Amino acid sequence: MAGENLTGKKMEKKRTVCVTGHKNPDTDSICSAIAYAYLKNQMDDGCSYVATRAGQVNGETQFVLDYFHMDQPLFLDNIGTRVKDMEIREVPGVKNSISIKNAWTLMRGQNVFTLPITDEQNHLHGLITINDIAKSYMEEYDSAIVSVAKTPYRNILETLDAQMVVGDEEAFFDQGKVVIAAANPDVMENYIEEHDMVILGNRYESQLCAIEMNAGCIVVCLGTPVSKTIQHLAKDHNCTVIVTPLDTYAVARLINQSMPVEFFMKKENLVTFRRSDYTEEIQEIMSKMRYRDFPVLDKKGRYTGMISRRNLLGVRRRALILVDHNEVSQAVDNVQEAEILEIIDHHRLGSLETMAPVYFRNQPVGCTATIIYQIFREQQVEIPPEIAGLLCSAILSDTLIFRSPTCTAMDRAAAADLEKIAGIDCEKFAGEMFAAGSELRNKSPEEIFYQDFKKFEYGDKSLGIGQITSMSEDELTAIKERMVPFLEKAYKEHGLDMMIFMLTNIMEESTEMLCYGEHSSELVEAAFGVKVENNAAIVPAVVSRKKQVFPALMSALSRESEEY
Repeated sequence: MAGENLTGKKMEKKRTVCVTGHKNPDTDSICSAIAYAYLKNQMDDGCSYVATRAGQVNGETQFVLDYFHMDQPLFLDNIGTRVKDMEIREVPGVKNSISIKNAWTLMRGQNVFTLPITDEQNHLHGLITINDIAKSYMEEYDSAIVSVAKTPYRNILETLDAQMVVGDEEAFFDQGKVVIAAANPDVMENYIEEHDMVILGNRYESQLCAIEMNAGCIVVCLGTPVSKTIQHLAKDHNCTVIVTPLDTYAVARLINQSMPVEFFMKKENLVTFRRSDYTEEIQEIMSKMRYRDFPVLDKKGRYTGMISRRNLLGVRRRALILVDHNEVSQAVDNVQEAEILEIIDHHRLGSLETMAPVYFRNQPVGCTATIIYQIFREQQVEIPPEIAGLLCSAILSDTLIFRSPTCTAMDRAAAADLEKIAGIDCEKFAGEMFAAGSELRNKSPEEIFYQDFKKFEYGDKSLGIGQITSMSEDELTAIKERMVPFLEKAYKEHGLDMMIFMLTNIMEESTEMLCYGEHSSELVEAAFGVKVENNAAIVPAVVSRKKQVFPALMSALSRESEEY
């Protein structure tokens, strides 16, 4: 938050940059986000880098976080701009008792078209606009409107620059009409009624007549002194006496401006927004409303400021760094609305487009954590033991303890160095880590499915590939029996053309593929040269979705399209 330094100068709030992995995050996605956010904070004082996650943490990753005493990253399900990212104008709230004239003066002074009406706790009770004030002045011809509005006498005194000679300033004019005593007393008796407010001049007879007709208030114009006799009579008749320096015409013109804003303000069905609302959601609402300004409330429902359609144009997009992915389908929701600053990845180039050039580092290694380790070394930033542990865990996970064909010499070298810094034994630690991640028997089919599921686009085809790994064939067999009914349901819900689910045995270095969707069996057979029976096939020596499965499937799809 913005504050002051030791010299008393105001410090500007640092811009927050979210570092996040893909949806349904694996260990590499989570650990790389944490490590890279740490690295960026060491390198750049201008921004605050925060590790985030776009999905739930699986059992394997949670084991790693617990082992190295690290908290889960903050959950980020949508990177779209929010109301709090807009320029919120801090228009102070006013009491519902202030006069129309006072409200107009405040609007002109602040150059605003709408005033919020709030209580002492900043709860919003209504809105008054310039249009409301214009209507109150131009369309109200009822001479009793001032009393109907229950106008406080203090408003009348303020509006007419007047003084109260007799009466209570805290009282209200809430009965009678407003009349002008332009005729002689004989005629006045025919139209002045009890409780009326009578605007008159310095004629003693007119003042006396109004009081004797039980007027509720007399307004004496041009600053004319009121005699002691009239004052005593007014007290006896419970008649308020006000003296103003204005003339009769000015008083008659201004008196309606003393009415409280509460009488004219809009208080039903107010359109308000929360600071946490997404701008894409409020934009449609604002376009359908004729209002110029909209109040913003905080999470406790208290008024904080105003926004208008114009503020949408200047909203600053939220800053984002992507790790371990570069495809829209795998990214946090509304990723295309964010300002992407960097992408660190080891996958194929996907469908993501950016508005401006970004730092994009993509290397053919087995793990994003390997790239981040290299950046640490290149920038000569010391790697703390707990960060080293996270990076090493990610490499072990993504390379399946160096068994995956995606594993490179760089992955092995990085893991060897990180192993020493973290103070762990790779083989032993990996066994514990995979065992923790393989505790799938107690999880629901939905939890297992979304543990590692990604969508891919190829031409006009949509393909979903999910994968779970285990060191136990018995466990995989048991999981398959529970997963088959759910997978069929998930395939239909996602609206995919095809879906492949991989049951990978780490120790055997093989995968059973479950196929769903028209031509999915034929695609797997064409890609791997195996026979699919009952929508399933064992594919030996295949464990990597990125390097073995996806490329083979895309190649088969390409050959299929060429045949047509």
